[in-house]
Formats: sequence, structure tokens, C-alpha cells
Amino acid sequence: MTTDVNASAPVAEGTDQVVTVLREQVLALCAESPRHPATVRVSAHGVAVEVEWPEPVVAAVAETEPASPDAAPVPVAEPAGTTSVCAETVGTFYRAPEPGAKPFVTEGDVIAAGTQIGIIEAMKLMIPVSSDRAGRVVEFRVSDGTPVEHGQPLLVLDPAP
Repeated sequence: MTTDVNASAPVAEGTDQVVTVLREQVLALCAESPRHPATVRVSAHGVAVEVEWPEPVVAAVAETEPASPDAAPVPVAEPAGTTSVCAETVGTFYRAPEPGAKPFVTEGDVIAAGTQIGIIEAMKLMIPVSSDRAGRVVEFRVSDGTPVEHGQPLLVLDPAP
């Protein structure tokens, strides 16, 4: 994308003033843009600025880069007769109230509806995660300290312990 900006100062006022106005225009354009420009051209006597942003290369990056270990996991089918407790917000999931502490629940525990199973940290807030149903914890689908997405399964429950 290319953007042209014409300064309003007449050339007669001097090249220094024209360049100053052009510089201010470029800085204003860059401040409003979410990305850094690839090219900036300034013309003093023509009183013009050309700012060029690179085109995004999303497809090429996705094809050449390996999947990040922090990427959202591929959905896994639940074992027959089980249900998942899912994240209600985006953040980092923790199984214990603090580092080194005993986890809220572990695999094999029988829990009631409303039992706290973990915490999701989102924007420096610690949000309790509770099970919406009773059952036996079959397995955790995410590790302690893992970034999670809204709706991502956190653990699997067998409703008939």
C-alpha cells in the first residue's frame, strides 16, 4: 500500500520548513499505522511524501514455519461416556493456587459440581475455574502453565464414577 501526502507549506518559505512539514506528516502517518512502513520517500521541492507498507505474507509464513509448541492443540475426541470441562476465557491455565502447591484436583479424584479445578490468569487477574458437573477426573488435556483459548477442553470427566 502506498500513501501520498502533500504538505501545505509553500516552497518559498524555504526548504528547511518544507522538510519539517514533510517529516511531521510522515511521523503522523506512521503513528496511525499498526505496522512500520517498508519505504519512505521525501521530495523537498516537489513537496510530496510517499510512504509504502509491505503487503502481508501470511500464507507463505504459515506454510514454511513449523507449528509452535504454544499453538492451540488439535481437538481430541473424548472417550465414550465422558465430558470435558472447558476454559471460559483466554489466558494461562494453572492447576494449583501457586507454584509448588498441591493441585486443586488430580486424575482419579471424584469431584462435585462447583469444585474448583484450576485458575486461568488473564491480564493479571486470577479467575477460578470450576467444574460445572460432578464426576471422576479422567485426565487433564492441558499442562500446568499452558496458554488456553476460550472453549478449549481443560480436563475430561467421567460422570459415572
